[in-house]
Amino acid sequence: MFKILLCLVSLAFAGSIGMTFVILACALYKSWYSFFVVLFYVLCPIPTMIARRHTDTAGGTNSPCMETAIFITMGILVSTFALPIVLARSAVIVWAACYLTLAGNVVVYLTILGFFTIFDMDDSDYAMW
Repeated sequence: MFKILLCLVSLAFAGSIGMTFVILACALYKSWYSFFVVLFYVLCPIPTMIARRHTDTAGGTNSPCMETAIFITMGILVSTFALPIVLARSAVIVWAACYLTLAGNVVVYLTILGFFTIFDMDDSDYAMW
């Protein structure tokens, strides 16, 4: 039980640090366009979660539904990193805000990856949640 609590607290802390970077990028440089990456954070795990519900377990992970979901998820992930760079190149935001947003992206996506890695194991005690 202590491991589960420690994992949850660690993931919440990491997610908070990532969002702090994104909010700092917006607030320090007074341009809230960088905050649109939060929409991508919400959309990123959705295709994979839908595909997991609709794939049979006997087929493994190589089903066409899962492959399409991974492709869409990677497109969303690349868009999350590309948006601040495009905004900075077009002078909508400054480069420092772009760097802070990219740092926030790395931390948030590592947090999402950690969540799905820890809480998606079927053979451990974490699966009861």
